[in-house]
Amino acid sequence: MTDQTPKPVAVVTGAAGDIGMAIAAQLSATHIIAAVDIDMIALEGAVESLENHGADIAAIQCDLTKADDLARLAKEAARLGQVNTIINNAGAAAALTLHQMTAETLSRDLALNLEAALNCFKAFEQPLISSGAGNVVNIASVNGLSVFGHPAYSAAKAGLIHATRSIAVEYGKYGIRSNAIAPGTVKTQAWKIRQAANPDVFDEALSWYPFKSLPEPNDIASAVSFLISPAARCITGVCLPVDSGLTAGSPALARTFTQSPDFDGF
Repeated sequence: MTDQTPKPVAVVTGAAGDIGMAIAAQLSATHIIAAVDIDMIALEGAVESLENHGADIAAIQCDLTKADDLARLAKEAARLGQVNTIINNAGAAAALTLHQMTAETLSRDLALNLEAALNCFKAFEQPLISSGAGNVVNIASVNGLSVFGHPAYSAAKAGLIHATRSIAVEYGKYGIRSNAIAPGTVKTQAWKIRQAANPDVFDEALSWYPFKSLPEPNDIASAVSFLISPAARCITGVCLPVDSGLTAGSPALARTFTQSPDFDGF
């Protein structure tokens, strides 16, 4: 006898991007996907591609920084079924440095990278509670753990990591688990644009990483799949770096401090 229990719904924001699309693809094995993005043309292309691979997925255009859009998103996602998973993946960085930051870019970075994620959680608060086993995964960044430029974006991501813990502590009694992932340098379109300006950018970045391979979008998606799975049923309130060891330490710095060739690169 086949199991006729309907799949629950996972809301994936920033679903038109490389990481969002990879997350939606992996979660489609266990969930109906509410794929959310502000760029409807790119989103429809991503959704069509995933549908061609068997995903049960719907495209929902939404500006996550607008309350009316979030309210509409919650209603449209509810039509798909029981929402039990929120993946706050949408994000972007405006100001490169504090020197360049303005009040306007600060507001943009905080609104999209912190406020939107918290407001999205609040928009789905009741469905997550009623599911009895809700999951929130916030895609933060190694920028939220140390200084790598983009200070306003980084401050927002640090706030998102704290918000992740707050949700875990306050909503654990409802069976909701809340975790964050901190990607390092992931080979996405944003980084490929930088590569066009500097063909050596990935090699330069890799010199700082202990593990000499940069994460791909599917590596982030696999971490999401694990964190919402029964295998992680007692894991909540953590921030999991998927960063090839960047936040563990730099072999280049250890080489300078120790003057030992044991830290030389390959």
